Amino acid sequence: MAAPQRIKKINELVKRELGKIILKEIGFPRSTLVTITQVETSNNLQESKIFISVIPEKEEKNVFRVLEKEIYNLQQILNRRLAMRPVPKIKFVKDKGLREAQRVEEILDNLKKK
Repeated sequence: MAAPQRIKKINELVKRELGKIILKEIGFPRSTLVTITQVETSNNLQESKIFISVIPEKEEKNVFRVLEKEIYNLQQILNRRLAMRPVPKIKFVKDKGLREAQRVEEILDNLKKK
C-alpha cells in the first residue's frame, strides 16, 4: 500500500502526462473542450480513474468512444513516459461534478432573478 503523499504525487503526474498525450495524440474538434479534472489512483497503484469533463455536453458520448478506442495506445505511451513501476492501468470516468456545479449556478441565477 502506497503512502497518501505518494499517491497524491502519482495522481498529479498521471494527470499532467496523460493530458499532454491526449492533446498531442487525439484530434478532437476545436469546438470540443476535453479536460482531465481529477485522477484517483488506487492504494495498490494498479488502477487510475481518469475523470474527464467534456464541453459541450452533447459531444460527451463521442469523446468517450474515442478515448475508449485509443485507451491501449494511450496506456502504452504513458507506460513509456513514466519512470515508475507499476504504471497504473488507466480507466476513463465521466466527471459529473462540473455538470452539478453548473446546475447549482443555474438555480442560484434563477433565484436571484426572482
